[in-house]
Amino acid sequence: KAVAGIKGDGLATLIYTSGTTGKPKGVRLRHNSWTYEGAVIQANKILDETDLQFLWLPMAHSFGKVLLSAQLGSGFATAIDGDVTKIVDNLAIVKPTFMGAAPRIFEKAHARIHMMQAAEGGAKEKIFNWAFATGLKVKELEEAGKKPGALLKFQHGLADKLVFSKVRERFGGRVRFFISGAAALNRDIANWFDTAGLVILEGYGLTETSAGSFVNHPDDYKIGTVGPTVPGTEVKISDVGEVLIKGPGVMDGYHNLPDATAETLTEDGWLKTGDKGSLDADGFLTITGRIKELFKTSGGKYIAPNAIEAKFKAVCPYASQFMAFGNQRNFVVALVTLDPDAIAEWAKENGMEGKDYSEIVGSDACREMVQGYVDELNGHLNRWETIKKFEILDHDLSIESGELTPSMKVKRNVVEDNYASTLEGFYS
Repeated sequence: KAVAGIKGDGLATLIYTSGTTGKPKGVRLRHNSWTYEGAVIQANKILDETDLQFLWLPMAHSFGKVLLSAQLGSGFATAIDGDVTKIVDNLAIVKPTFMGAAPRIFEKAHARIHMMQAAEGGAKEKIFNWAFATGLKVKELEEAGKKPGALLKFQHGLADKLVFSKVRERFGGRVRFFISGAAALNRDIANWFDTAGLVILEGYGLTETSAGSFVNHPDDYKIGTVGPTVPGTEVKISDVGEVLIKGPGVMDGYHNLPDATAETLTEDGWLKTGDKGSLDADGFLTITGRIKELFKTSGGKYIAPNAIEAKFKAVCPYASQFMAFGNQRNFVVALVTLDPDAIAEWAKENGMEGKDYSEIVGSDACREMVQGYVDELNGHLNRWETIKKFEILDHDLSIESGELTPSMKVKRNVVEDNYASTLEGFYS
């Protein structure tokens, strides 16, 4: 009787937003929103019953829920372990064909592999670096519509045998693709994985759209974009550059918040995402920043902190979080946290083995190391975007502290409040 009473347009889940930019709001999502998500993944023929998923995202998060909807739509099996510290180790055991994850997971894996090779040193490190340089040459030629010559083709085959196959084996050896969502993935890291034969398909959506509104396809993807809309979903870009979405996955509204609902949903059903973006001629969407997170310096220059932060994580293998600030200030500053495992490896090579995290990151040697990466970052930025001052925090951010969401996104407003005196000190 209870099952018979369930209707497609009835409330299925009430998921609260992550609170990265304000107070969490309850998002009302229907049963047919979730069945729609499962159906479009099946229609896209991205997955089928022969696949095996590794799932670490919680069911309280819309990204985790949409991956469950995909399973219900396509019939594949799923292995589950929510311990984020064991993801890469578990991949080697489970040997999945795909996994959805936040960019932070790929950043950590990328940094970990690089550090392992650096620790090996000698011929192994040289072969590793040569292999990826060779792979990038082939990738650049293929993207330009050209084919590699016989010598380069042979070298690429050798690079795959000596290096890329071992990298793939580290992730279980059977991965057809990864899906990245919840935040922007750095293009350099995506290219690195792609060169090794591990495709990362970026997708895009919000809790308010049942997560999946855009996704790249394994046979048709563009690195740096989140792909085209899934079937049945519409998109348009507003006059101010905001991405607007309409479709079966869009929420009914915010629970008991009619004013917030009216601000987000137009009368004709378009959802205002709060993200700036652009569409190319093929309908692939590129997200260029979060409107609420854009800030303006006292000199009148707009800054997109997300882009700066992603670039730093690409150049610094020890980075965990990098947060840029400078609203109505005359220069940009940053708060930095370092990955505990990565910085412990660095400490071994720099005479600080066995010391605790706070002592390592508080050392002059560590600050000098981070300064070098900040200088490298600044070389890739416009003059008004450059980081003039930074502080390395004596601990990493965590979900438990309330500074990260379950999908590893930084709650910028919480961090800004927690370290208000540090930020103010940069300008005094």
